[in-house]
Amino acid sequence: MDNRVVITGLGVCAPNGTTIPEFSDAIKNGRSGIRHQPDLEALNFSCQIAGKPELSEERISQYFTPLELRNLNSSGIVYGVIAGLDAWKDAGLPIENNDEPDWNSGTVFGTGTSGIDKFRWAINKIDELEIKKLGSTVVIQTMASGVSAFISGKLGLGNQVSTNSSACATGAESILLAYERIKSGQATRMLAGSTSDSGPYIWGGFDAMKVCTFKHNHEPESGSRPMSTTASGFVPGSGAGALVLESLESALARNARIYGEVLGGHVNSGGQRGSGTMTAPNPDAVQRCIKAALQSAGIQAAEIDVINGHLTATTKDALEIQNWKAALQLPAGRFPYINSLKGMIGHCIAASGSIECVASILELAEDFIFPNINCEDLSAEIKELIPEKSIPQTLILEPVNILAKASFGFGDINACVIFKKYIS
Repeated sequence: MDNRVVITGLGVCAPNGTTIPEFSDAIKNGRSGIRHQPDLEALNFSCQIAGKPELSEERISQYFTPLELRNLNSSGIVYGVIAGLDAWKDAGLPIENNDEPDWNSGTVFGTGTSGIDKFRWAINKIDELEIKKLGSTVVIQTMASGVSAFISGKLGLGNQVSTNSSACATGAESILLAYERIKSGQATRMLAGSTSDSGPYIWGGFDAMKVCTFKHNHEPESGSRPMSTTASGFVPGSGAGALVLESLESALARNARIYGEVLGGHVNSGGQRGSGTMTAPNPDAVQRCIKAALQSAGIQAAEIDVINGHLTATTKDALEIQNWKAALQLPAGRFPYINSLKGMIGHCIAASGSIECVASILELAEDFIFPNINCEDLSAEIKELIPEKSIPQTLILEPVNILAKASFGFGDINACVIFKKYIS
């Protein structure tokens, strides 16, 4: 079986928007969600700014029961459930408390870590010899698959329910795993996405590695600077993105709105060989991943209108552009538009790929190319590689037919997804 796979629902919990209309408006207008974080300053972090979704207690209470909320302090689960359930509702799918599971629907919802705050609290209880006070919610909040378990229970999913974890490539990989499940006929619908916790316990390790910027603590919205000469490291972020993938046959049968189509993609690893390391990509692997994604999608490089890059505002930005150029092998001066959402939301770690995929699908569905912000001083190295016109710094309103989205993660791992506008 070789089903066509379309996207029928979107949900997001991003630093600059926690509903699809709010998020769409923010990315079109280049609105940043990066703010000063007093707790990071109090803890003497070098980087004291971050992108963190803003959610009221009232909003959160719409997705969880009072009993669930009583001891819930895993922000990643909160973000993931909200984004996931919003995507399900956006797809026009019911949320019912039936006795029978939905055998045709499942989820692959990824994360990097889960419930760091809860885990720390639990360790303190054990160290204080108060193990009887741990309660019954520690396991579900700290196991990696907690987010997919929560979502599955709320939606009654009876197909594959799992959590993937591939560092910064997690979100893009979750979409490809869900895509393959539907394409092969093993599922009708899959909720794909990823989430990442907020706070010092998730961001501290990156601060200690000195990969985060420390130069913009008093001007947070200018801190994340992909492709900029003055880029000085990434700004940490958090949140979740979710997409409902569905067979075209099913979507048409229920007259669902179709945002776009997944044509194909590829995941691979550089094996930390050659110039690839735990934290640096192997260029040959990146290029192979991009080429294989194009082959999987059955398209030529010249058909790509937009690239939604990984582009984290580090010294590796120019290398990423170089890899795209080498993989696509397009004539001089002919390079697609390329943009990075991280200028607006920071690097949302395991959630970055899924949030950026939601932005990508909105570009396809609404015919726009969101602007790159904070790169008015484009890197000279990048300007030598591709035309400046390929890096838009203002909103572009024009049809987008095919978009390539890539994510590259710690461990020298890569994922590339090809999306296409759906035309009936």
